[in-house]
Amino acid sequence: MNTISSQTRIATFGELLLRMSVADGNRFTQASEIKVHVGGAEANVCVLLSQLGIQTDYITRLPQNDLAQLALNELQKYKVNTSKCVYGGERLGLYFVEAGNQIRQSQVIYDRSNSSFATIKKNEIDWDLAFADVTHFHWSGISPGVSNEAGLVCKEAILKAHEKGLPISSDFNYRSKLWQYGKHPSQIMPDLLQYSTITVADLDAIEIYFGIKTDKNESDANRFQKTYELLKERMPFLQTLAMSFRKSDGLAHLYKGMLLHEGHFYETKEYKIHLVTDQIGSGDAFNAGLLYGLSNKLSGQQCIDWATACGVIKQSIHGDFAMSNPTEISHFIANGASNRINR
Repeated sequence: MNTISSQTRIATFGELLLRMSVADGNRFTQASEIKVHVGGAEANVCVLLSQLGIQTDYITRLPQNDLAQLALNELQKYKVNTSKCVYGGERLGLYFVEAGNQIRQSQVIYDRSNSSFATIKKNEIDWDLAFADVTHFHWSGISPGVSNEAGLVCKEAILKAHEKGLPISSDFNYRSKLWQYGKHPSQIMPDLLQYSTITVADLDAIEIYFGIKTDKNESDANRFQKTYELLKERMPFLQTLAMSFRKSDGLAHLYKGMLLHEGHFYETKEYKIHLVTDQIGSGDAFNAGLLYGLSNKLSGQQCIDWATACGVIKQSIHGDFAMSNPTEISHFIANGASNRINR
């Protein structure tokens, strides 16, 4: 049973970003003001895990300038260790967000080409040193999408973690607007994902990476379980697969989670979310909740309940980070959404 040890220390590798959000619900073409948040999939996972009491290391490559320091300061505020970051390159990656309003889609424009992370080179990070005190490694499909170089360094980290026998968790995280360097994700991702012991995925990304399809007329539960069996053939170390499912019900969102862990299937109830404040980062919060449950050796049902609760709560919070705590999440699991005042 390859679970995370009780003295958990989770290392993640990914690109730290500044998120530039158009203010006041305006469109890009109406923008006169931008609000700045710090984000990035793996950073988002670290921030919530740290708030849940788990030690985290965030590893990336940054420029030596004040924008990078701004971003690091935000991570350090939440007790994420950034001492293993390396420096080089000239710019921090950016992305711009135009918020939808339940009628039209939200829009994202990336400005990440030639960032410090995108131009990282092999052997810049001493992975033996970086993993010396680590019990678990987490990465996502965003890193190999940024550049071929970032993908090669991600592979370095994965191979070193595998060599050390660390549990490896991954998030498929397919982003169609990345992957601009001439390689199709199916040429890159299967090789990287094969070492994962824990993964969070979605049916669309699984089809893009592995060509695995399921019948859309079947139930979500059947598709999920069949997908797991097919994925196991391509990911031989996989023990834990989780997914969140989102559907529309008028203007509301229906959201639930499913988990296959050590051969057993678990499913949450379906939550109806009437108002989404900010959907970005909800998948990362889901990842963090799952890793929290596994690290505390909770039951399979409790693990997926935690993951799903974290994913739902994040959607009530502005920015990339899920600002929450174990008490709030436990209350949500027991009682569901609330419009009452806690006083």
